[in-house]
Amino acid sequence: MARIYPLFSSSKGNSTYIGNRDSGILIDDGVSYSRLKKALELNGISVNAIKGVFVTHEHSDHIKGLDIFTKNIKVPVFARAKTCEYLTVKGHIHGECFDIRDGVEICGLCVESFSTSHDACDPCGYRITFSDGKTAAVCTDLGYVSDEVEAALYGTDCVLLESNYDVEMLRNGIYPYYLKTRIFGKTGHLSNPDSGEFAAKLVKNGTTRLILGHLSQENNTPEIAESTVSACLSGFSRNVDYMLYVAPVETSGGFVSI
Repeated sequence: MARIYPLFSSSKGNSTYIGNRDSGILIDDGVSYSRLKKALELNGISVNAIKGVFVTHEHSDHIKGLDIFTKNIKVPVFARAKTCEYLTVKGHIHGECFDIRDGVEICGLCVESFSTSHDACDPCGYRITFSDGKTAAVCTDLGYVSDEVEAALYGTDCVLLESNYDVEMLRNGIYPYYLKTRIFGKTGHLSNPDSGEFAAKLVKNGTTRLILGHLSQENNTPEIAESTVSACLSGFSRNVDYMLYVAPVETSGGFVSI
């Protein structure tokens, strides 16, 4: 059965395990090795079940655990070429990083990347096709939804989609002006309303499971994100046309099955 385990999801650390309890892949490794291992164990998964790590981009909340992880677990790391170069030159990985641009098949999963708009070397999201034909995608850290993102995500069964900030919380919050401008910008992050607007398009095009992720702990709350996105989905029936979840900051155990 296809499963998505949102292990960590916030502006301080992100990691998602996709697969089953025997084998799967990790999207990003933004927490320490010990925390990752504990999170997997809470879900009945050994760290050795990870057969590959896929990096979306080089920001610390997505790669801070890679150094120690790749010292302990000898599996391939995949990313876009410029991201691979950064990870290698900066010493964030032990071993080789492989360019994901043409896609790869690993432990029965077909993994393809698509470009996202973010202030990083060559940021991307991932679309995963399971052996039974089911599909899932991880799409965070994007300032806006491009045509490429739409094309990559339409028709997927499950999407972990960024819903980073509440507009008023960010506008009136304590962040300095330059940081607010960055987050609001086209290479920043996706707001709750923009996430909701895209979520409605996804459901219209066949997505039945939505996981809201990468919520800012300073400029958002799970309740606000969920209610904002739900309002945008008012034309559909929740738990009939779609199911909506909010990824936890840190898992206490749990997954979304497709």
